[in-house]
Amino acid sequence: MSMITVQLGQCGNQVGGQLFSTISNDIDGKQHMVSSKENKEYGDQVVQRFFNRVDGRDIIEARAVMVDMESKVIAKTCLEAKKGGKWKYPDKQQYCQKRGSGNNWAHGYCVHGPNVKETVMEMVQKEAEKCDRLSGFLSLLSLAGGTGSGVGTFINESLRDEFPHSFIMNQVVWPYNTGEVIVQNYNAVLTLSHLYQTADAIVVMENDHLHKICSRLLDIKKISFKDINQVICHKLSSLFLPASSSDDNISQNDLGMILHHLVGHPEYKLLTIRNIPQMSDRSIEFSSFHWPGLLKHLRQMLVADAAMEEGIDWQVNAGDETPRGSVRHNRSLANMLVLRGKDVISTDTSSYLDPKLYTSWTDPELGFSKLIQPRAFNNYEKCAALISNSRSPIRPLNHIIDKAWNMFAARAYVHQYTQHGLNEEDFIDGFVTLEQVLASYKKL
Repeated sequence: MSMITVQLGQCGNQVGGQLFSTISNDIDGKQHMVSSKENKEYGDQVVQRFFNRVDGRDIIEARAVMVDMESKVIAKTCLEAKKGGKWKYPDKQQYCQKRGSGNNWAHGYCVHGPNVKETVMEMVQKEAEKCDRLSGFLSLLSLAGGTGSGVGTFINESLRDEFPHSFIMNQVVWPYNTGEVIVQNYNAVLTLSHLYQTADAIVVMENDHLHKICSRLLDIKKISFKDINQVICHKLSSLFLPASSSDDNISQNDLGMILHHLVGHPEYKLLTIRNIPQMSDRSIEFSSFHWPGLLKHLRQMLVADAAMEEGIDWQVNAGDETPRGSVRHNRSLANMLVLRGKDVISTDTSSYLDPKLYTSWTDPELGFSKLIQPRAFNNYEKCAALISNSRSPIRPLNHIIDKAWNMFAARAYVHQYTQHGLNEEDFIDGFVTLEQVLASYKKL
């Protein structure tokens, strides 16, 4: 099953380029710990899912469409891919103009979106025709800016119209709480509220969490967007690279299967990914990993709603309540555990079937799924990823709604949006939609 990646805006294109590089580097990895035959079968599955083999050429082409209103990032991303010599982007599957959206969601959605729709949809259709079996689309975008959020939202709605039966998963980069753009919370509210109507799932990546991982776990002194993108792509790769529910090595984590398990209700579409271990390359060779320890830490990361293994609050236990009877620990609707590396088949994951980890109306046997892959990933002898549909998005969602509403109550910067065709009612609709999402997640 093949998946088409739609890269939207500056952030989406940079993340997309890093994602394909991470995947291609994994195919060529030397520390794979399986037989040559198994490694080749794995590589073939990866190529079929993410790349297209061009007849008579050694270099594979990414199954991707690139969209940005400025050409600089797309040109640089394509050039870096070509220089790497392992893969490239398909020719003429890029759309860019000479003027951006000025961090204005309305400009991207109401102006640029309708103008680019026909051309971009033709590119997507062309890419879809190359797939023997299309499982769906992975859209990459940021919530803070104008093109990725505004144009990205419009393109996602167009994808749903053009491919009504295909799966659509969005990976969104959540802005820093301290702020990158003064109107970032407006853009985030408008983007999320619209995506909730069209996407099957939204994978949330918070910049603040990603930054801490780079600083504390990877020991990076001067953190760049490339460093943050590498963490994002490690998370996405750990989810999407082939894995199965048994040792038959037949991939079962295609987009449809993932969504079927994790998104059982249309009110609950927000997913988070936790990984363990995460460390710098120079630290890996001096470290040893054991499944019981890794899985114990990963479970506590889920319970305490921690983004990384360092600094976990071990005082929080599954089933804990506050004196007023509200939930203290993180509770889930569904969890998917993906284990990669040595001795995965015999690993005990029974602790993830604890009913206290799940909302009262979820059967743990149905809410939990385990996938395995004996082949190592990203130089780790053993590594795990936990993809959850849980209460984790409550805090960041609450933050952007409150910030955006405070600005909207004063009508700050609203004129910048209405001049491009957005109405104040559109803001209200966005707030109402996300307040409902927030209320639903608080019930878990």
